[in-house]
Amino acid sequence: MPVRWDTVQVDGKPMRIYMGVPEGEPRRVGILVAQHGPGVDDFVKDAVIRLFREGYVAAAPELFHRQPAQIPEGATRVGLLKDDEIIADMNATLAHLKGMKEVKVGPVGIVGFCMGGRVSYLMAAANNEIKACTVFYGGNVLKQWGSLPSPFDRTQDINCPVIGFYGNEDTNPSPDDVNKIDAEMTRLGKPHEFHRYNGAAHAFQNFLDGTRYRERPARGSWSEMLAFFAQHLKT
Repeated sequence: MPVRWDTVQVDGKPMRIYMGVPEGEPRRVGILVAQHGPGVDDFVKDAVIRLFREGYVAAAPELFHRQPAQIPEGATRVGLLKDDEIIADMNATLAHLKGMKEVKVGPVGIVGFCMGGRVSYLMAAANNEIKACTVFYGGNVLKQWGSLPSPFDRTQDINCPVIGFYGNEDTNPSPDDVNKIDAEMTRLGKPHEFHRYNGAAHAFQNFLDGTRYRERPARGSWSEMLAFFAQHLKT
């Protein structure tokens, strides 16, 4: 099936991955899709399908798979995540892509939205097999989740080009946050380009949220992302 759920084992626990696998070509580019706060919902599935239709092998792992059905009162699923576990989950997803028998996956990029944008930035630093990184309004890049350094504090380890898309009305990341990340990447000589949109706040790509979705920046940034991946990811 071109679009399907696969399951892998991570630290002895099953993790589902929503997959889009084009047929007909023996070698493909892979894209990891990092979920946003609501999980692998219809928005994230749509991103996988859109990338699949562009010819990419796309994979979105369920990063909440370690958590119980009922979380403690006052907690959030995002708040329970830890970076060491996120890295393990994303690495397992990448290994699943690379180990597929029906198609040989060549270079791999990553894209993420909201908390997934943070995951994208983190993985660009944590795994040098990732060759291109797209960040959609990644919040909390400057904050630690668990015992590992924050993604921001790992900027020196990024070894691939990064493209970022941000709303100027966003509060997490705020324009000041984006300025700080931009300055750090520039100081360290990391290739990157950031696009900012007036009149857009957080989650401007999310068509499921009519109060936040902004059609013009959503369409424009998606096209910019596709051009970026086409430039930096070649079979």
